Amino acid sequence: MNYINKTDNEVAQIIEEELKRQENTIELIASENIASKAVMEAAGTVLTNKYAEGKPYKRFYNGCDFVDKIETIAVERVKQLFGVEHANVQPHSGAQANMAVFFYALKHGDTVLSMDLSNGGHLSHGSPVNFSGMYFNIVSYGVNEYGEIDYDNVEKLAIENKPKMIICGASNYSKIIDFKRFKEIADKVGAYLMADIAHIAGLVAGGVHPSPVGYADFITTTTHKSLRGPRGGIIMCSNEHAAGIDKAVFPGIQGGPLEHIIAAKAVALKEALQPDFKDYAKQIVKNAKALAQSLMEENIDIVGNGTENHVMTIDLRKTGKTGKDTANLLEKIGITANKNTVPNDPLSPFVTSGVRIGTPAVTTRGFKEDDMIEIGKIIASAITVWDNEDALKNLRERTQKLCNKYPLYKD
Repeated sequence: MNYINKTDNEVAQIIEEELKRQENTIELIASENIASKAVMEAAGTVLTNKYAEGKPYKRFYNGCDFVDKIETIAVERVKQLFGVEHANVQPHSGAQANMAVFFYALKHGDTVLSMDLSNGGHLSHGSPVNFSGMYFNIVSYGVNEYGEIDYDNVEKLAIENKPKMIICGASNYSKIIDFKRFKEIADKVGAYLMADIAHIAGLVAGGVHPSPVGYADFITTTTHKSLRGPRGGIIMCSNEHAAGIDKAVFPGIQGGPLEHIIAAKAVALKEALQPDFKDYAKQIVKNAKALAQSLMEENIDIVGNGTENHVMTIDLRKTGKTGKDTANLLEKIGITANKNTVPNDPLSPFVTSGVRIGTPAVTTRGFKEDDMIEIGKIIASAITVWDNEDALKNLRERTQKLCNKYPLYKD
């Protein structure tokens, strides 16, 4: 921070304030994590100075010898970690990774079968306000009353609508995804299968969630969620689609790749290849199960009555509270989460009847099952006491105690 302080003290102070917020907050936003100092250091290197349009060793700019080496390392680590034939590490985000697959596999107006946003899908899977919904014919599937994908209904919709591509993977789905079943459905109607594993990539890499490799034609992911890297995206596929996917990324939807972020991806991928990452992935799931159980024991409804991965949704309908108000209340006592729709939500996406919570970030920080039980009790108490300032102050003290127990960065 020395150079930022000297150049722009105003921004430096705000960064310090954000660091303090993270240090003194229990982070339960399921799509956030805590990158290592090594990952952050890589993202702040001189590589940010280098323009490198094109693929390694086939650039449109000179002076790319060293960024070529780093990007190649990142690609090889993706292939090793996930067991895939080809990887493109240039997408700036998961949404852009998805866009590149759409750009390669589909034509304007083609039909796509994907999970509805309000049922746990992602904006870039076909929301009408997103490119995917604006330029393609989207048919949506959802979840049943138990929060589970009805695969028979997915098959029925596929047969009726003959999609060119089927998307599996979600931004808010707490069950194990049956990639084999999705592949069988896709094959039955001659569709491509795209698996968006942005949320569960770290769980797949850690061996605690089945892999879509061997089933999906295209696999996309972010690198900053359970994979615990910098903000960015990756596309994986077989060699059959490699050239087309690469062209879809550049020059299709992007210009020069962010080579400093690709270096940070490479560092994060090396971390994920270490034996202790498997322990981390297992602990994410253990923590999520403990938190869900704690909440349910406190009479808080969870969509699907629990979780099989890292994420769950609190269903607030019986409490009379909204997701928006509850997320704001939790922030007041030192817990960050996000409002989220529940299946068949009577409220708008801007208000919602649910709150989504997840465990990747707190697990990185060192929290264990006993801590998750305490967090469950704190959340349930907050929903009960609501506007009792003395009670909320006590809950804030309890969250601060947990934060103090697990420093954000230990050195």
